[in-house]
Amino acid sequence: MDKVKNRWLIAASAIGIHLSIGSVYAWSVFTKPLVTEFGWELTDVSLTFSLAILFLGLSAAFLGHFVEKYGPRKSGILAAIFFGVGITGSGLAINLESLSLLYIFYGVLGGIGLGVGYIAPVSTLVKWFPDRRGLATGLAIMGFGFAALISSPIMQNLIESVGIANTFYILGVSYFIIMMASSLYLEPPKEGWSPKGFEEKIAAGTTTIKKDLSQLTANESVKTRRFYYIWIMLFINVTCGIAIISAASPLAQETIGLSAVAAAALVGVLGAFNGFGRIGWASISDYIGRPNTYTAFFAIQLVAFPLLTVVDNPILFQVLLAIIYTCYGGGFAAIPAYIGDLFGTKQLGAIHGYILTAWAAAGLAGPMFASWIRETTGSYSQSLFVFAGMFAVALVVSLLIRRDINQLREKQNKSDNIAV
Repeated sequence: MDKVKNRWLIAASAIGIHLSIGSVYAWSVFTKPLVTEFGWELTDVSLTFSLAILFLGLSAAFLGHFVEKYGPRKSGILAAIFFGVGITGSGLAINLESLSLLYIFYGVLGGIGLGVGYIAPVSTLVKWFPDRRGLATGLAIMGFGFAALISSPIMQNLIESVGIANTFYILGVSYFIIMMASSLYLEPPKEGWSPKGFEEKIAAGTTTIKKDLSQLTANESVKTRRFYYIWIMLFINVTCGIAIISAASPLAQETIGLSAVAAAALVGVLGAFNGFGRIGWASISDYIGRPNTYTAFFAIQLVAFPLLTVVDNPILFQVLLAIIYTCYGGGFAAIPAYIGDLFGTKQLGAIHGYILTAWAAAGLAGPMFASWIRETTGSYSQSLFVFAGMFAVALVVSLLIRRDINQLREKQNKSDNIAV
């Protein structure tokens, strides 16, 4: 009889993958050294990060079916190869002083590794944690959020001690080893498996688990309204959140008069709230439900964004930013569990990949829009009112999706009663 794997070690393996690929959020550490050493334009260097996020979304969408067909282990190994080669190859691009090669290695190959690595463990985690879907996916995606906090100082020290190219070589090999080791432990549970005591708790009535609304394939899911409701909600949450993240430092300097050094420190601290929001909100969603969680995101931010333009108290301003950061991170972490609730676990990885195209689109739209408003009006404040309007739309969508959920739940209950 095969020994059942420890589901918490499965979760730890997922965290290992996400901690590695999440280092993409520390790209800004490389920006100044690259501009200084090679005289490249800031916008050209920043395009490397944008390409990585773009290919994250594209590869998650197009390779989601690969994840479902070949499983988390092979998918994780594929991600390790692409991401490892992408980061290591970036060192070669630096040695050759080629910005084009940097785009190919870090942006394209690294981005593909990002996308596959992001979705590879998620559907497996949902199956290992039927009792705590939000917590499980929140743990892994929290790793993605916290990665920049861990990676940034390491990258900075390496750049200063061994140079940019060698830093990429060291990181590429290290990430490959971590991701490969993590991937080799990943596997879905056996058919019919459940956590110890789980069935007994359900029978005793001490635990209640709602049935998934449906068990759809990825191609079936895109024909439903609720798929597009989720896509729109994620797109708006990420567009507005990533715009604030990209502008947090200058916004703090403009609004409450922080120095550049203090604003940079604030951005670092706020990164922790991005990570804590992922595990916190995802865990809360297990208790209050995913629909209530997303309605809370938009109601909170609908108030918080306009307040940022009028608050002159430094403490309150920073508290508002911290709350916004938790909602941004929480939006990512609760999505896989929400997908499971609405579409089942049949092809959760592939559906998750399709949904993540919203991230790719938002990653380009958010910062560009905030920068355009800043250049046009001379202030970031005007963009915050536009974002508040977008949250009003998202709030309406979060209520509309409930109508679909209630209708489907009623149909489900009727069919269950007929079966009985």
